[in-house]
Amino acid sequence: MNFQGYPDREMMMRALADQIASELREAIGAKGRATLSVPGGTTPGPIFDILSGVDLDWSKVAVMLNDERWVGEDSPRSNTRLLRERLLRDRAGDAALVPLYADAARPEDRMDALAEGIAVHLPIDVLLLGMGADMHTASLFPGADRLAEALSDDAPILLPMRAEAAGEPRITLSAPVLRDAMHIHILITGAEKRAAIKRAEALPPEEAPVCAVLANATVHWAE
Repeated sequence: MNFQGYPDREMMMRALADQIASELREAIGAKGRATLSVPGGTTPGPIFDILSGVDLDWSKVAVMLNDERWVGEDSPRSNTRLLRERLLRDRAGDAALVPLYADAARPEDRMDALAEGIAVHLPIDVLLLGMGADMHTASLFPGADRLAEALSDDAPILLPMRAEAAGEPRITLSAPVLRDAMHIHILITGAEKRAAIKRAEALPPEEAPVCAVLANATVHWAE
């Protein structure tokens, strides 16, 4: 793990947005396209705001979430809705959204079709993750019903996930997909999460799922 601390959140958001943009340009230059995977939630919002206006050939970028709640875009709980509002606008409006949700009662009903749509965009070039105080990342929650499967080396691209802490059923990229990303960034804020990431280093992934990607990740932190 590479730990990068910043004097304040604004500086961190700007520096990380610049780094992500640079890594996307590098991928586009090397192979003509790039894949960016990002978390939902409000913490990365300022990064999305900055990236949306970056001068980049966004038409060659595929954007996907790390995970999604199994709710439609009309729900305020939808990460896809947040992504459209904060990132996929302005210049970044030319990027292609790779969906992690389809209209169905259960995520299991659309798993194969969604995974097929993701497969063509792998491996991920730039991966931005968050982490909860419980050391979950994406929807890999401690105690989740299919966590062991999601952490296994032969895990499928996508899995449905249910956990008490998750609320709604979720759909998540598996640990191998996350781990195989070319550049891995974990964004955290506050003393509680700094303590949690330090604690995670000494725990197995079953207890601290973020450990599944920690070895090759850069952790970006500000109070």
